[in-house]
Amino acid sequence: MTDSIAEKKRNTELPDKLISLDEIRAAQARIGSTVLVTPSIHSTSFSRMTGRDVWFKAENLQRTGSFKIRGAMNVLSQLDADERSAGVVAASAGNHAQGVALAAQSTGVQATVFMPETAPLPKVSATREYGAEVRLTGTSLEDAVIAARGHADNTGARFIHPYDDATIVTGQGTLGIEMAEQVPDAGTVVIPVGGGGLMAGSAAALKALRPDIRIVGIEIVTANTYKLSREKGSPTPVPPRPTVADGIAVHEPSLLAFEHIEAFVDELETVDDPQAMQAVAFLLERTKLMVEASGAVGVAALMDGRLDHLPDPFVIVLSGGNIDLLLLNRVIRGGLAAAGRFAWYRVRIPDVPGQLAGLLDVIASHGGNVVSVEHYREEGGVPVGFTEVLIAVETRGPEHSEELRGALRENGLLG
Repeated sequence: MTDSIAEKKRNTELPDKLISLDEIRAAQARIGSTVLVTPSIHSTSFSRMTGRDVWFKAENLQRTGSFKIRGAMNVLSQLDADERSAGVVAASAGNHAQGVALAAQSTGVQATVFMPETAPLPKVSATREYGAEVRLTGTSLEDAVIAARGHADNTGARFIHPYDDATIVTGQGTLGIEMAEQVPDAGTVVIPVGGGGLMAGSAAALKALRPDIRIVGIEIVTANTYKLSREKGSPTPVPPRPTVADGIAVHEPSLLAFEHIEAFVDELETVDDPQAMQAVAFLLERTKLMVEASGAVGVAALMDGRLDHLPDPFVIVLSGGNIDLLLLNRVIRGGLAAAGRFAWYRVRIPDVPGQLAGLLDVIASHGGNVVSVEHYREEGGVPVGFTEVLIAVETRGPEHSEELRGALRENGLLG
């Protein structure tokens, strides 16, 4: 990226308002009694799979299941007596909520958290269990932020923004110090980007400690606000769109995060939902680490070959592991389908005895494992005397999926 905004900014004097390494080190000292130093784990499996030297910064093993406790604890640990008495208020779809709730509990401060009505139930329940008062409002993070700001104006509570807050960003930056210490020869660090707070703080720390290191941010394609902002030259919002990576589905960029990203981040890439789901499934299978789709987008980019031009070793941040178990099955199925290991075939057979058995025999003879079968006789477009069958099959991979498709075609079951 020889002519990027980021490189141009690094070749000029940086603004004084960018967060310094000294500030991040001070935050590290403040939060150390509550925040875990999570491990950086070398993955032989992913290194072999990708042909690269791969490490995972397992922030999914952090308290509350994500990095958010770092910034929240940095805020709560600096409140004065009047601020502590007034309490704190936050807005979040889940991970920031839990971080603020635990930090408030650890410091004896009352927390009120506004969450979208669509927030996953496990994240809502966990936030309440940490002692926060949870108020469900609106259908988006932006709705929750508006409600939380209104509560702060009415009560005097300290509003803790999930990412557009210098104290939050400074706390998140402690992750960057840990990575630099744990993998001192890292060539590339890959970090998920939603609101941008984790990336802003971590990149500031990493570039101060290792100016030569390459830093790459990964967004979900339906919320690519910082990639678009880089292209436009200023913070640019994107319209809300649904995604499985709800933890990074942020549509309004932060000027604070944008300035740090432009100063310190070398590249921004995007992945889509199927790629993120595939990464979740592979992480669970190969490393036994449960990571939410938002936290797995860096792995998705690596597996897709988008980072092939960057230097080893790779340190990929797994930023969170708070996934609804009811959603996990769908995500794994979607991930296996994206990897070619779970396939659906829609076939049309004569509606007479023995035809379904013949279809199943074809699949079995080629090593496919049938998971489910659905019949459709009355659907529009199905001729009289025929039935349409949607069959789900576990396969050994993309080549096996195509082998099965070819066998069904040869037997006149696919057009």
